[in-house]
Amino acid sequence: MSRRQILDLQVRLPNRVSRPAAPAQLSAPGFRVLGSDALFDGSKEVGIEHAGSLYRLKITRQGKLILNK
Repeated sequence: MSRRQILDLQVRLPNRVSRPAAPAQLSAPGFRVLGSDALFDGSKEVGIEHAGSLYRLKITRQGKLILNK
């Protein structure tokens, strides 16, 4: 089996169900955790200004996040 076939199998196989890390495990000094429900406040898209540029953070139809410049 080639390396490409192995990588394809890894991508296609479902991930084992894992529990999300508890908020205490995610937090560290200088690291804030915001829930997406609080960040989006009912909308599907928010704007983020960073270093003079505007970025768009969107929730996709599949419920994933995508960041565009």
